[in-house]
Amino acid sequence: MKILVVNAGSSSIKYQVVDMTDESLLAKGLVDRVGIPGTTLEHEPVGKDEVVIKKDLPDHTEGMKLVLEVLTNEEYGVVKSMDEIGAVGHRVVHGGEDFSESVIIDDNVVKAIRDCFDIAPLHNPPNLMGIEACQNLMPNVNHVAVFDTAFHQTMEPENYMYALPYEAYEKFKVRRYGFHGTSHKYVADRAASMLGKPYEDCKVITLHLGNGASMAAIDGGNVVDTSMGFTPLQGLVMGTRSGDIDPAIVFFLMEKLGLDFSEANNYFNKKSGMLGVSGVSNDLRDILEAASSGNERAQLALDIYYNRVKSYIGSYMAKLNGCDCLVFTAGVGENGYDIRENICKDLEFLGIKMDTEKNKVRGKEVDVATEDSKVRILVIPTNEELVIARDTYNLSK
Repeated sequence: MKILVVNAGSSSIKYQVVDMTDESLLAKGLVDRVGIPGTTLEHEPVGKDEVVIKKDLPDHTEGMKLVLEVLTNEEYGVVKSMDEIGAVGHRVVHGGEDFSESVIIDDNVVKAIRDCFDIAPLHNPPNLMGIEACQNLMPNVNHVAVFDTAFHQTMEPENYMYALPYEAYEKFKVRRYGFHGTSHKYVADRAASMLGKPYEDCKVITLHLGNGASMAAIDGGNVVDTSMGFTPLQGLVMGTRSGDIDPAIVFFLMEKLGLDFSEANNYFNKKSGMLGVSGVSNDLRDILEAASSGNERAQLALDIYYNRVKSYIGSYMAKLNGCDCLVFTAGVGENGYDIRENICKDLEFLGIKMDTEKNKVRGKEVDVATEDSKVRILVIPTNEELVIARDTYNLSK
């Protein structure tokens, strides 16, 4: 069976086609600037030249029509007809408390996705647009929702509840949800394989470090705790997000800077983090370069970043009562060997010892710990699309 994986953003559609007979990637692509002048489709069929199509597309339905045309094109397509696509897997950021696993989409699932619009206004609406566009164009196959939040639903109340009046939870479902679940799930499973241990016997700390970043403490495949919270703003310092702060700072700066709700939301989500402290960039590569040239604010941003990650490592090792391995993944985690080195520096007392020469790798699945390190340090490139494809296939075969 071939699976189409779709990740619809507000003005974009990312897609992949995976052949589940051997889990091989047949094609991937991106439709960018949907509904905005200058729409482009970049299509990358495996073993063939990349194709770029420029064509203004008013909405996601027209965007998906173009994707299907490209996939079935005689010259650069990867299927003879859409009849070869057995099911479609959709990334959905927020499933609330309703879903602890992926599900076939029906009217109740659509309602649940809509019900999360208030707590995921930037993600769930475009995710649903992508679902509805695909359902209209491909009505005779299963459509499966794979939720970023689902993997974290094993957390106990003491880890997902906030110390707020209980009505905030009862009436509005204010609680920690966690995100990047498909990535944490994939690399934790791969870590068990690399360790040669049963998944259910592994204690793993996963570090999904990209422009958005989160960590998870995983015991036997169950998430004990995760760094992101009610929204992706909580937790680690990120490219443009502040991560953990005193909540009173929000009210203080709203008054001092005259910010309304929307402006404050933008301030903490888009202007803070590494960009806000360094004044250089939200890209760690740029900040590392600036710091090496003597930029003190860039170095401060890095020090804050490392310190926050170290704090979570210590906390999670305590909650897990030990740890078999750290797993670095996502753009920074997979490629930033200098970032990994600085995070693991001076953690020998926790049994974490890095081999700095082994660590000088990018984007490879490898153990970079010393031979005598009690905690293994793994670099594992994530594959969220494969998780979506697997769940979709298992629900559709």
